[in-house]
Parts: sequence; C-alpha cells; structure tokens
Amino acid sequence: MRLSIGTRLFLAMLLAIAVLTGLGGALIRWTLREDVATPEQARAREPLDGLEALIAARYREHHDWSFLPAEAAPRRAWLREAWARAEPPPTAQRSEPSLAYRLALIDRDRHLLSGAVASPPLVALASIDTRARRLVVDGQTVGALIVARPQTPADGLAVAFLIDQQANLLTVTVLGLLLSAVAAALLAAGFRRPIRQLVAGARRLEAAQYYTRLPALRRDELGELAVAFNHLAARLEGAEAARRQWVIDTSHELRTPLAVLRGQLEALADGIRPPSPENLALLMRHVDSLTRRVGELSELARANLGPLQYEKTRTNVWQLVSETFGAFAQRFAAAGLHAELGAAPSHSTVDCDAERIRQVLTNLYENCARYVSPGGRIAVSGLITGAELRVSIDDSAPGVAGPELARLGERFFRTDAARARRVGGAGIGLSLCRQIAKAHGGSLDFSTSPLGGLRVTLTLKLEA
Repeated sequence: MRLSIGTRLFLAMLLAIAVLTGLGGALIRWTLREDVATPEQARAREPLDGLEALIAARYREHHDWSFLPAEAAPRRAWLREAWARAEPPPTAQRSEPSLAYRLALIDRDRHLLSGAVASPPLVALASIDTRARRLVVDGQTVGALIVARPQTPADGLAVAFLIDQQANLLTVTVLGLLLSAVAAALLAAGFRRPIRQLVAGARRLEAAQYYTRLPALRRDELGELAVAFNHLAARLEGAEAARRQWVIDTSHELRTPLAVLRGQLEALADGIRPPSPENLALLMRHVDSLTRRVGELSELARANLGPLQYEKTRTNVWQLVSETFGAFAQRFAAAGLHAELGAAPSHSTVDCDAERIRQVLTNLYENCARYVSPGGRIAVSGLITGAELRVSIDDSAPGVAGPELARLGERFFRTDAARARRVGGAGIGLSLCRQIAKAHGGSLDFSTSPLGGLRVTLTLKLEA
C-alpha cells in the first residue's frame, strides 16, 4: 500500500506520542506499585461507615435520590461535603484527606450520581483497585459507594489527582493527536509542493523542454535540490543549443565543398573546363577538405562512445614538434607567414601516443595557417617547468575576444562565425585536441599571445 508523506509524518508523530505515553504510563505504574497494602490496611484507611449511614438516612427520608443537587457541579461535590460532615467510627482516624476525591456514588443501575469514577484506561494505567460498597436501605440495595484504592497509602493523593483531572488529561491527549495531525499536514504540504514541482520539471526535461526552471526559494536540502536541477537544466539547454548550432555549421561546411565539387564535375562533364592538372588539383583540395571534416566527425563520434585508444611509448615530443613544423613550412610560406621554431628544451621525453600528439600539433599548425593574417608571425617554443613540458604556439593578429577565449576548446564551439565561414572549420578540432591532451594527463590552454594573436600551450608530463 502506497502511503503519502503526510500519512507517514502523522503516523511517525502518533507513534512518538504513543511511545512517550507508554513510557509515562509505565513510570506511573512502577511508582504506584511499590509497597502494596493488604486489604485489611486499605479497609482501615477508609472510615466510610459514617458516610454510608448518612446517605442511607437521607435516602430513607426522601425515598429516592432527589435530595441530591440538580446542577452538575454541586452534585459532583456533594459526596465530598457529605464525607466531611459524616462522623467517623470511634476507632478510625481521618488520615487520608484524598479519600473524598476517590469516592463515587452510583445508583442501582450503576449511573453516576456524585463524585468521580476512574475510567478503565486510568485504572489500567495507574494500577488502581476499585471496590464497591453496597448501600442497603430497609433491606434493599439502592446503590453503592465506589472507592478507588491506590496500591500504597502514599499514592492516595496522586490517584485522587489523576481521577479529578482525567477529563482534562483526555482533552490534552485528543488535542495532542489533532495538533500532530495538523503539524504533519503542514510539514507534508511543505515537502510535497517542491517534490511535485521537481517531478513535473523532470517530466518537462524528459520532453526536451530544457528551458524549465524551478523556484529555488528554500534554504534546506530541497532548495539545494532545486538549485542543482536548475543547473542541470541550464547545462542541457546549452548542450542542446550547441548541438543545433553544430549541426547547422557542419551542414554548411559539408555543403560548400560538395557544391563546388558538383559544379566542377558538371563543368568537366559538359566540356566547359578541360581536365587540366590545375582543375584536378582544385577538386583534390575540396576532396581533402571533405575528408578532413568527415575524419573530425568520426573522431568526435568515437570520443562520445568512449575513450579513444592510445598506444603510448617513450617519445621525444620536441622531435615531433620539429618534424610537424617542418612539414608545414611550405604551407606557412604559401599563406605569407613568417614561422620561427625555438631552441630545443633540455629534456622532452614523454610517455605518449606519438600519432595522437602529432594529430594535436597538426591541428594547431593548421589553425595558424588558416586564421593568421598574411604577413603575420608564428613562434613555437618549448619550456621545462618542474616535471612538465610546455609547448607554446604563438601567432599574431587576429586575436580572440575575451569571452570567446574562455570557451575555446569546448565541443561544438566556434569563434566569430563570419571568419569561420571564410576559412572553414566546424569547431571540432580543438575539442578533440583537448581530449587527447587530457588523456595523456596534460592540458591544452588558451591565452592572449604577446604577438597580438592567440597563444596555445600544450602541457605534458615528462617521463620520470
């Protein structure tokens, strides 16, 4: 059976109250059960013969109970007053003033006429022994005196107090139950509202409504949960926006070389252009561009499915830097760039996958050739810092704006869209480079270059 939070809280509070009541009852019962008196001792402490004679005389005079007050309060107190007026037996001593509060007068039908009778729960709780003393008038039983006897003489006052206040105790118990129900309802409402909001928000996220946000006004764990939910929704919304933008950019990047290839092939087929080496070289360049894009997409898909495979060996990373730099010498010259390779560091042996590091360097050099304005500079340097090798690639203008600089290397992120369309690129390469560096225990960081452009720093751990 499914129980709501309100029901669970109410049952928890009710159980706590029941346990406390039980402990209190056990304590009272334990206290009132010490030094049990004998029936003879109890009888000796109850000088009721005079009270019985007084009641019998009044009944014989009126032939019924009409001599009792009509109103409830005086009728209840009449028995105590009668006991005070009654003459005790010559051998009895009124040593128990609480006896008057432990008496009750009932008629032959056991209807309460005066005094107070201990309720059954109170009798069980306080271990009260009740005895009935019949009232006989002219040979007929007309009623009885009910005496509530404590187990010990010292507990008479406590039993009298419990009997006198049993109605108030019952009222307090009922009020406690009602208050626990109200408190449980209020607490449950306070818990249920944010939980329902969270469930509804989760269902909206499931329906791809990533703009969903929850009110985070509480300062407890549920408030922290709402804040975490909002952060998650914001991340999902950003990822979805980036994914859509990436699909748009990638579609554009693939559409452009495909359109050029189609046009060139149609021109060759129609005889408008001859199949000269220059025209075939142009087609090859566009095929290479498409191949590069497809390769980047394949790498990205593999990275999403799981970590890339690496075959690490002891490698002289600076030698890789020099070889890749030399392979790009003609590319830099064709772009009108002045490239400089710094001095080799004293030590550059790293446990790494040489082909993956070469892939990173190739991507970084290619970005320089694409983005740096003609006549610009490229400077490559190596530095040993502690147990790390830092390879820095600086270039000249144009640079990258501050807000965009912080996002370089994010998956699907591209800088200035107009420049990207002019030089190509779908914002995938740097993300892959950063993943490769991280897989080697290193990093790929971006900052402003002193040459006026961008500085990219590849950090790798040197072999111990």
